[in-house]
Amino acid sequence: MLSTGALRAHLLAARLAGPVATSREESLRSYRLFAARDPRVLIGIDPEWTWGQRDLIGLMADKCGVSGDPRQTQGHDVIDPERTLVALDAFAERIGAVAQRGGTVLLGTGHPHRLLEFYAALADALSAAGCTVLTPAHGRCVDITTRFGLRTYNLDYVRGVAFVREPGVPSSGRATGAHTHSPLPVRTVLAAAVDEGGGLPELVIGDHGWVCGAGQLGFEAIGLADTDDPALFVGEAEGVVSVVVPLDDAVRSDYYRPLTRYVLNRACLSQ
Repeated sequence: MLSTGALRAHLLAARLAGPVATSREESLRSYRLFAARDPRVLIGIDPEWTWGQRDLIGLMADKCGVSGDPRQTQGHDVIDPERTLVALDAFAERIGAVAQRGGTVLLGTGHPHRLLEFYAALADALSAAGCTVLTPAHGRCVDITTRFGLRTYNLDYVRGVAFVREPGVPSSGRATGAHTHSPLPVRTVLAAAVDEGGGLPELVIGDHGWVCGAGQLGFEAIGLADTDDPALFVGEAEGVVSVVVPLDDAVRSDYYRPLTRYVLNRACLSQ
């Protein structure tokens, strides 16, 4: 069993928390764009409240532990590992609850190169516990606007985790997917779940638009987010998203394995 102290040390050593790679400049840019309601940063959230840049800095200081001083405009952001640990416990509690009742779940990621293994381990454990892991819309096309223009992607699943691939990239069972913040994939998947009659998820687990898009549609959603992704934390503050774990979402994939063990243990799903 991984102790809280050991996980805290790992968070800092792997730079999942503490000083992280995300720069203050990147985060402040995201806050400015969110305040202007730029859809690229809203990623599926339709805020009920008015959020100015100072409001967002205050929120992120509270949720993540970044500096609450708007005059600090340079350097690396800092995530408080204690906030990460508290959120991981809440994250595990929601997973444990859905596992206990053998519920239906959907998992999806916009960071397949980094986070697919983390979510896949959760999907494996939930399936073993009797949960239904949904995989609707496999192979369906999704048109997403990127900074390079409109791009068409294909929905794919590896070990029960949804993500999108570039067209023409073969499904090889590996995480060769595209990085995206868009909520369109989860909207497509949920619409297909209705059409296919396979049931709707009681819990959506993921990041970026997978969490925001599902939460905005009224599904319970939990996920991971970096300091430059204010939408998930706004969703949590407004009651649209259930739990958000603050951490760097783009470190090496193997650095998330201790988090997997910790979450599964706290959710009573250790194998």
